[in-house]
Amino acid sequence: MEKDRFQKVYSQGILNTVEIWVDTETGVNYMFCGSGNAGGLTPLLDRAGKPVVTAVGGGPEHS
Repeated sequence: MEKDRFQKVYSQGILNTVEIWVDTETGVNYMFCGSGNAGGLTPLLDRAGKPVVTAVGGGPEHS
Protein backbone atom coordinates (compact mmCIF):
# COMPACT_ATOMS: atom_id res chain seq x y z
CA MET A 1 0.00 0.00 0.00
CA GLU A 2 1.20 3.51 -0.85
CA LYS A 3 2.09 6.04 1.82
CA ASP A 4 -0.43 8.89 2.03
CA ARG A 5 0.88 12.13 0.56
CA PHE A 6 -0.55 14.28 3.37
CA GLN A 7 -0.13 13.57 7.08
CA LYS A 8 -2.10 15.31 9.84
CA VAL A 9 0.32 16.43 12.55
CA TYR A 10 -1.94 18.64 14.72
CA SER A 11 -5.64 18.89 15.47
CA GLN A 12 -7.63 21.20 17.76
CA GLY A 13 -11.36 21.55 18.35
CA ILE A 14 -14.48 19.53 17.63
CA LEU A 15 -17.07 21.70 15.85
CA ASN A 16 -14.65 24.44 14.87
CA THR A 17 -11.40 22.69 13.95
CA VAL A 18 -7.86 23.76 13.21
CA GLU A 19 -5.54 21.14 11.71
CA ILE A 20 -1.97 21.20 10.44
CA TRP A 21 -1.20 18.90 7.50
CA VAL A 22 2.25 18.18 6.04
CA ASP A 23 2.85 17.30 2.40
CA THR A 24 5.17 14.29 2.73
CA GLU A 25 6.73 14.93 -0.71
CA THR A 26 7.54 18.65 -0.38
CA GLY A 27 7.50 19.13 3.41
CA VAL A 28 5.22 22.18 3.10
CA ASN A 29 2.84 22.65 6.07
CA TYR A 30 -0.79 23.60 5.51
CA MET A 31 -3.39 24.89 7.98
CA PHE A 32 -6.98 23.74 7.59
CA CYS A 33 -9.79 25.53 9.45
CA GLY A 34 -13.24 23.96 9.44
CA SER A 35 -16.56 25.09 10.85
CA GLY A 36 -19.65 22.98 10.19
CA ASN A 37 -19.91 22.43 6.43
CA ALA A 38 -17.36 25.14 5.57
CA GLY A 39 -13.58 25.06 5.58
CA GLY A 40 -10.42 26.51 4.13
CA LEU A 41 -6.84 25.40 3.48
CA THR A 42 -3.78 27.67 3.28
CA PRO A 43 0.00 27.25 3.50
CA LEU A 44 1.24 27.79 7.06
CA LEU A 45 3.53 30.84 7.16
CA ASP A 46 6.22 31.88 9.62
CA ARG A 47 6.67 35.41 11.00
CA ALA A 48 8.59 36.47 7.89
CA GLY A 49 5.74 35.31 5.63
CA LYS A 50 7.63 32.30 4.28
CA PRO A 51 6.06 28.82 4.15
CA VAL A 52 6.88 26.49 7.04
CA VAL A 53 8.63 23.42 5.62
CA THR A 54 9.20 20.24 7.62
CA ALA A 55 12.39 18.38 6.76
CA VAL A 56 11.93 14.77 5.73
CA GLY A 57 12.09 12.76 8.94
CA GLY A 58 12.93 15.83 11.02
CA GLY A 59 11.72 19.02 12.63
CA PRO A 60 10.59 22.27 11.01
CA GLU A 61 12.85 24.19 8.66
CA HIS A 62 12.11 27.31 6.66
CA SER A 63 12.49 27.78 2.91
